[in-house]
Amino acid sequence: MAPGLRCLLPLACAAMMCIMGVRGTLELQTAAAMAAGLCKTRPTDVVFIVDSSRSVRPSEFEQVKVFLVKVIEGLDVGVDSTRVAVVNYASRVKNEISFKSHRSKAGLIKAVGKLEPLSTGTMTGLAIQFAMNVAFSETEGARVKSPAVGKVAVIVTDGRPQDNVRDVAARAREAGIEIFAIGVGRVDMNTLRLMASEPLEEHTDYVESYSLIEKLTQKFQEAFCACSNAPTDVVFLIDGSKSVRPENFELVKKWINQIVDKLDVSENRAHVGLVQYSSTVRSEFPLGRYNNKKDVKDAVRKMIYMERGTMTGQALRYLQDSSFTPGQGARPGVAKVAIIFTDGRSQDYIGDAAKKAKEKGYKMYAIGVGSAVEDELKEIASEPVTDHYFYTADFKAMSQIAKKLQINVCEDDPCECDSLVKFRKKVEEALKALSKKLEGVTKRIAVLENKIV
Repeated sequence: MAPGLRCLLPLACAAMMCIMGVRGTLELQTAAAMAAGLCKTRPTDVVFIVDSSRSVRPSEFEQVKVFLVKVIEGLDVGVDSTRVAVVNYASRVKNEISFKSHRSKAGLIKAVGKLEPLSTGTMTGLAIQFAMNVAFSETEGARVKSPAVGKVAVIVTDGRPQDNVRDVAARAREAGIEIFAIGVGRVDMNTLRLMASEPLEEHTDYVESYSLIEKLTQKFQEAFCACSNAPTDVVFLIDGSKSVRPENFELVKKWINQIVDKLDVSENRAHVGLVQYSSTVRSEFPLGRYNNKKDVKDAVRKMIYMERGTMTGQALRYLQDSSFTPGQGARPGVAKVAIIFTDGRSQDYIGDAAKKAKEKGYKMYAIGVGSAVEDELKEIASEPVTDHYFYTADFKAMSQIAKKLQINVCEDDPCECDSLVKFRKKVEEALKALSKKLEGVTKRIAVLENKIV
């Protein structure tokens, strides 16, 4: 997948471009994230290629429209950010929405609501060719081909194509179009693989029926936001109690380094801190001490096993009172991610400390092994809990968790651009949203604007 389209996938700052709607205390975090330039949106032209052949019932086509709307609702739609087009096809192809048709989210959603099925054959190859020749043309509002602009096609189909897709899909990919293929029901899986970009596991999806397609929304809401370069403070909170055992503690250290390998560790990107706890808490090294992966991994390998008890609650309080403070290298306005590992039940209360950490906006990942209590893991983990807690019975299986763990710092507001123009605009919008709760914000906006100018 193109580097500019990553956030922490599992497909491509978490829609297709953004998961919006930050409320309450998160509004303050949003403003801070924007001020730090947390996420940089890559301009992207996205074409949805939708199968409306006769096998797609009217009610099922309505479900496809709901899917499109929900994805669009998460997009950073605009002339300089995400542009959206929709191609409808059966035996013929219809250019329903071009890039130049609607430049606003509301206009796009209204247009999608008016789509009607064509109800004939399934000429998927013809539709891909049409997208290349017409939908992605400058005449229809697409941007000039450039490494700075992503070109993405999302194909939704439920059947076997009646024409050749191999060659035309290959030409589309060679032309720089990234293809995602979604199959429904009786779709031919080999056809999806022939169309999709590499790696196939990230670019193909299957659902058994159209009623389930909506479940793919969040996956695609994370597909087109570029946050891999976002500055992030990551602290590992590691259980070093006696139940872990020395040989398993060595596996834990290898697991930490597997995750470090996935981070962009540098002075201006990811900073890593390491804390070990048992009956007491010990900082192995603070955030920012090491600014490259090699030094971080070497320091992890040197960590000495503490043994003794399991005071997870105390460790969570230490995380807030020390690890994520400026005195320990934490950066103001930078996303905070905590990865908590434990192999047993905590010997102290964790509820308040876990709750406060999440209220402060920390993204909390809870990983349990062996005798770890899943209810405690869930209490620690951020929402959605299923994405932020992992459990395995065997220490030897921890490497699989490292592969699954996607550290996404962009879910709260993943598509803020750090250009000066959008920086000013988005900070102003965030501050205005807070004006109902904070008196005098209007005056502060004026002061902020003057400082930026």
